[in-house]
Amino acid sequence: MTAALRIATRKSALALWQAEHVAARLRAAHPGLTVELVPMTTRGDQITDRSLAAIGGKGLFLKELEVALAERRADIAVHSFKDVPMQLDPGFAIGAVLERADAADAFVSVHHARLAELPHGARVGTSSLRRQVQLRAVRPDLELADLRGNVNTRLAKLDAGEYAAIVLACAGLERLGLGARIRSRLTAPDWLPAAAQGAIAVEHRDGDARIAALLGPLHDADTACCVAAERALTRRLQGSCQVPIAAYCIETESGLHLRGLVGSTDGRILRASGDGVRADPEALGVAVAERLLEQGAAALLAS
Repeated sequence: MTAALRIATRKSALALWQAEHVAARLRAAHPGLTVELVPMTTRGDQITDRSLAAIGGKGLFLKELEVALAERRADIAVHSFKDVPMQLDPGFAIGAVLERADAADAFVSVHHARLAELPHGARVGTSSLRRQVQLRAVRPDLELADLRGNVNTRLAKLDAGEYAAIVLACAGLERLGLGARIRSRLTAPDWLPAAAQGAIAVEHRDGDARIAALLGPLHDADTACCVAAERALTRRLQGSCQVPIAAYCIETESGLHLRGLVGSTDGRILRASGDGVRADPEALGVAVAERLLEQGAAALLAS
C-alpha cells in the first residue's frame, strides 16, 4: 500500500462526487492508503450540441479514462455503470460495483408536480431515447427536445424556461444534494430505468491483483447480481444508448425478478419479464431478452 492509488475521473460535479466517494471508501477500508484523483475531460463532455446517440454513445465518456489506465497514468476509473458499454475492451475489468442508489428516473419541473399534469404540447427535455419512447407512450402530445450537459446545466435550462420539465436520474440529483428538485419519481413497472442506473462501477487493468484486492471491500454482491441480469438483457439485444432499451432487476424471496422494455421512436413499446436465480443472473437477462425478441424486438430496434 506504499504507492498512491490514482483514480481517473471526468471533471463534472457528479463524476467528481462519485470518484471522491470511492476514494473515501478506499481510505476507510485501507487505513494509510493514499488516494489521488486524476480529473480529465472526455469527448463525451466536449460535444454537447448533439445527442449521445448521434455522436457514438456513452462509451465516449470512458475512452480517455481507459487510455489513462492503459498508459498507467491512473490505476482505476470510476463510472456511472449505466454509461459503461455492455462489452469492455480487452485489457480492462470491473473490479467493484458499489451498492446501488435510487435507480428511478426523476420528473423535474418548476411548475408541475407530475408528468400527467403537464399541459398539452408541453416541451420536455431529454436526450435519452429510452426516456423519449416511454414519454411518447404515455404522453404522445408532448414536444420532446434534446437536452445535454451536466446536471446543473440541465437544471439551469429548465429554470430559464426552455423546458416545462426535464427527466434526470434520481441518483445523480441526490448525490449532488439536489434531491429537493425531484417533483416525482418515475418507477417500475410502468417506467423502467437504464440497465445499471444508480450503480457505480470501478474499472481497472485486467490482471492487476493488487488493485483487485484493494477494491474487494467496496464490492456489493447484491447490486452486482441485479445489474448483471440487466446488462445481459441489454447485451443480448445488442443495446447501447443508441437504442431504446430499459431493464430493471430486483431481488425477491425466491431469487431475482427482471423487467425489460424495448421501444421505438413512434411510441411503440414491447415489455417482458421473468424470474431467475441469483446464481445465474446472466441467464435471466438472456431469457427475458429472448421473450422480447419473440415479440418482434429486433424489427423494432432496427426501425
